Amino acid sequence: MLETLPLLEKTRFPAITRDTVSTLQVNLGYLCNQQCLHCHVNAGPKRKEIMDAQTIQHVIDYLDTSNVKLLDLTGGAPELNPHFRTLVEAARARDIDVIDRCNLTVLEEPEQGDLAEFLAGQGVQITASLPCYQKDNVDGQRGKGVFDKSIAGLKKLNALGYGQQGSNLMLNLVYNPTGPFLPPPQDVLEADYKQRLFDQHGIAFTHLLTLANMPIQRFGSSLISKGQFNDYMTLLQTAHKAENLQTVMCRSLISVDWQGYLFDCDFNQMLDLPMKMANIKRPHLRDLVHQDISGTPIVVRGHCYGCTAGQGSSCGGALS
Repeated sequence: MLETLPLLEKTRFPAITRDTVSTLQVNLGYLCNQQCLHCHVNAGPKRKEIMDAQTIQHVIDYLDTSNVKLLDLTGGAPELNPHFRTLVEAARARDIDVIDRCNLTVLEEPEQGDLAEFLAGQGVQITASLPCYQKDNVDGQRGKGVFDKSIAGLKKLNALGYGQQGSNLMLNLVYNPTGPFLPPPQDVLEADYKQRLFDQHGIAFTHLLTLANMPIQRFGSSLISKGQFNDYMTLLQTAHKAENLQTVMCRSLISVDWQGYLFDCDFNQMLDLPMKMANIKRPHLRDLVHQDISGTPIVVRGHCYGCTAGQGSSCGGALS
């Protein structure tokens, strides 16, 4: 795979600092039942990196000593971590909201037969990947058969109340482009998704979140091999909006990798750009207990334009 960081180092990005941390995003490992082209963590069925029980306890200890309001669980497929349910239950027992970044097909895995019921019982918010409402596009990006399994997963969640009007079970879908271009306006695409999925499959959901593809890992390597990397970076820089700097996710979020090390966001994690902490070269979650890191500088590189271009992009969708 071609390395993107040397190219990203050449691009300057405005300096930003952290506000109060309200979200802890935890990567539970790179094991996944899918292997998608756009995946910025290079997840797949053969990955062995999995957060262990001791590090899970570090996460719980931090939840006990911080003002975090939201635990955002990602992977890979976070549900494939054997300690996933323990962590979810611990967070919910502390009245902390939980997001499960679910690829939907994991709900159809044989050993996950009761996963949807568990998530609903815990009141977990689901943010589910569905890059298009058309079968060919989804299967082309995520693998043959993924679309049909995703639809089956969505129907299972709908039957439990997820995404239904009047329900407190949130089901958000995630769209990302299939190539080197920016997402269309989020509100317009959401209306289209809702109509198409309901008319064709009877599926309801809460909101659509649009994410820009980051020029790193598999996607970035693909851009380099096709001679499209510089053009995509130019697109991101040209579409940069300074006002999006006020609401980028890294200002209120900490990203934790599967070993417990700290980063400003999931993308920096994949580029191995650790969070800055005084006198600590590679901060770990255990170093963060009782620490106030508001006002500290955030590590930025050229890929950060992916979050500020156009309507902006974050784990919560468009910024503006």
